[in-house]
Amino acid sequence: MGYARLLSIHVHPVKAFRGLSPREAAVEPWGLAGDRRWALIDDGGKVVTQRQQPRLAQAVAEFTPGGGLRLSAPGLEPLTVAVPEPVETVPLEIFRDKVEGVPAAAAAHAWCSAYLGFDVRLVHMDDPATRRAVDPEYALPGETVTFADGYPLLVAASSSLDALNALIARGEHAAEGPLPMNRFRPNMVVEGTDPWAEDGWSRITVGEVGFRVAKKCGRCVVTTTDQSTSQRGKEPLYSLGRHRRIDGKLVFGQNLVPLSGGTIRVGDPVRIVG
Repeated sequence: MGYARLLSIHVHPVKAFRGLSPREAAVEPWGLAGDRRWALIDDGGKVVTQRQQPRLAQAVAEFTPGGGLRLSAPGLEPLTVAVPEPVETVPLEIFRDKVEGVPAAAAAHAWCSAYLGFDVRLVHMDDPATRRAVDPEYALPGETVTFADGYPLLVAASSSLDALNALIARGEHAAEGPLPMNRFRPNMVVEGTDPWAEDGWSRITVGEVGFRVAKKCGRCVVTTTDQSTSQRGKEPLYSLGRHRRIDGKLVFGQNLVPLSGGTIRVGDPVRIVG
């Protein structure tokens, strides 16, 4: 292994929307500041993701002063959305977890519904410290998460993507590669490690911030979605299925839980503690 460092940071203000790539980010107990604090829900209260709606890959949410959002998407005028006051909450379901969220203003619901072509609501997680616990099978007491799939952060290694792209290039769907890292929607990308070295990590530090590795990340159909066009293919699930099936899951990346607060910055050294 060479000198490992933080290559890039990615924050997704609205779950399933396109991510942002800041040069630094504050680390909170439930993940990077602002990451996946907002989500869309359908009329049954279930969270809507790219699994059902790949077009969400082309929707963008940028932070505005005060913590609100500026939404933009093809065919729509941008809309600024304020953080809603937590005077009421609505029940929602995210991967079998029952959670409460604060609905945004009606204009936000209308904008998102117009983009997708069916009724959805935009909701905000007002208190990540109490709203949703990490899967108890892999959590320590008191660990919580936002509207992320299940864990506060996801880390991926650039060398592992290179190795995966080499496998894709030799496979049945070689024309689909090479794939960019945004297919995997990580929060942190590390460079300078051996391919797949992250399989053996249990703790890492990025700069001065410590993280516990909770579990390997099993991948889904979202990884087959081109994040620029919303079109779907066969890769990387085809190659992951042939070469990276671990405990019945198609694995790429590691789920993390912060052990301390602080700020991470692009270029920070990454140290494998265990």
